[in-house]
Amino acid sequence: MIFLALIYLAFISLGLPDSLLGSSWPLMNEEFGVPVGYAGSVSMLISGSTIVSSLFSHRLISRFGTGRVTVISVAMTAVSLLGFSVSPSFYWLLALAIPLGLGAGAVDSGLNEFVAEHYEARHMNWLHCFWGVGAMLGPILMAALAQGGHGWRSGYSSISGIQFALVVLLLFSLPMWKRYESPSRLHAEGGIRDRGQKQGLLAPLQAKGTVFALLTFFLYTSIEASMMLWGASYLVNVKDILPENAAGWVSLFFLGITAGRMLSGFVSMKVNNESLIRTGSLLIIVGIVLMLLPLPTVVTIGAFIIVGLGLAPIFPSMLHQTPVYFGKKQAQAAMGLQMAFAYTGTTLMPPLFGQLFARGSFSWMPYVLLICSIALLGSTQLLAALAKGRGAGESL
Repeated sequence: MIFLALIYLAFISLGLPDSLLGSSWPLMNEEFGVPVGYAGSVSMLISGSTIVSSLFSHRLISRFGTGRVTVISVAMTAVSLLGFSVSPSFYWLLALAIPLGLGAGAVDSGLNEFVAEHYEARHMNWLHCFWGVGAMLGPILMAALAQGGHGWRSGYSSISGIQFALVVLLLFSLPMWKRYESPSRLHAEGGIRDRGQKQGLLAPLQAKGTVFALLTFFLYTSIEASMMLWGASYLVNVKDILPENAAGWVSLFFLGITAGRMLSGFVSMKVNNESLIRTGSLLIIVGIVLMLLPLPTVVTIGAFIIVGLGLAPIFPSMLHQTPVYFGKKQAQAAMGLQMAFAYTGTTLMPPLFGQLFARGSFSWMPYVLLICSIALLGSTQLLAALAKGRGAGESL
């Protein structure tokens, strides 16, 4: 139980920096004197580095083990966040975004794989719930420090300190990881499958429904990352909320994700993944419709919670469905492709949307996200229909 609790703490630390940039950007861009859309460049570098590390993390883990890779990766994020807190100019943020993304991607991919192999399915939902705890605490801490007159730099340095503390705990836990990771198991993770063949990364592309699975991950992260990055800016520019207060209100979006994943962990014991995915997609649409209507600010804030609740079960449920949709032979290769498309959505779409909103109006944000959410619902339903048509036990 102590070891599992440490893994949950690691995912809290993974969520903490994910929400910092969006919640603190209204303050950061004023200090650096850069346009509001420049946050997209930092976000793109972080996410692009995450794509690279997630694709290569399996080789590193196979050679060094999940424990060592996790320690090094968390240390990279701690150093990068400390660098953010003392950055003298915007261009330093761009340089530090690269090691921040590399560290985050390796932790994400490694821990997801480890938990999927060694623990029950409900822990996948709860693991991502604890990511939501971290993502929710980030804006709360930033808002508290900003309102206390300490500024955004104190937020980054504080969370860097938390990451360094976790590095120490992870170092002491290395003997525990070795109990789970024998040399023979690490060799088996190299991808050896039936008949002695190795499944290539692109093998799942031959399956008929792959395009809908990849599109689902792309659309999901496009919506989630856009809400994270531009949620505070939307409240400031459209709802006239003060920047230091907007960071705190955005934390309610992460509260929705966190509470939703905690709840879905219990619900998944009796309700199948596809039902959870469908319900979540519908909730996202409801929340975004409330955002675009000319209603009081309190309703908009409530809509942020609803969108978070809708997003909550989709990502972990899709991860858990991977062996069902693709079969056990291609599950590992399919997982790699899905994660790559997820990070691609995180990398490309928020910056593009940011440029659109900055050149036009942040009032366009709900309309853009509504289109994405309807497409998300459509792709998940088409994927489920294809899987059902194939019959139980068959891959796409």
